[in-house]
Amino acid sequence: MPIAVGSKAPDFTLKSKSAAGVADVQLSANFGQKNTVLLFFPLAFTSVCTQEMCDISHGLNAYARLNADVIGLSVDSPFAQEVWAQQEKIAVKLASDLNKQTAADYGVLLPDLLGFGATAARAAFVIDKHGVVQYSEQTATPKDLPNFQAIKATLARLQ
Repeated sequence: MPIAVGSKAPDFTLKSKSAAGVADVQLSANFGQKNTVLLFFPLAFTSVCTQEMCDISHGLNAYARLNADVIGLSVDSPFAQEVWAQQEKIAVKLASDLNKQTAADYGVLLPDLLGFGATAARAAFVIDKHGVVQYSEQTATPKDLPNFQAIKATLARLQ
């Protein structure tokens, strides 16, 4: 079960890789400034995950207008995420939950996905500027996408 609305969001510091190098992505860096949309996805280079991150990349300005930073999290290495992002032109900030701790902290770690081992479920969270979960969703299956209209409605309420 994903963590509930009203819960304090577990902070994390995860690695991200881009052409500029390896960098830390820390949830609490947004506290006091921006809301954050966390999008957990199972695996890079898969069709539904690619569709989701590409669609969000094309609509990042809408999230910026809602004063939100979007972070995509998967159990892939930051190096694999970087190659995938370059190949698919993904502009979403990606963070590697390689040790699977953040997915576990958010209650969205699947113990086994089709024999590939533990991965993040497809899930979405809106974390407000104060670090409180305002929206929490784990999709019924990894093939289902989150309710992005509900996510944007939650962000609009936080304006």
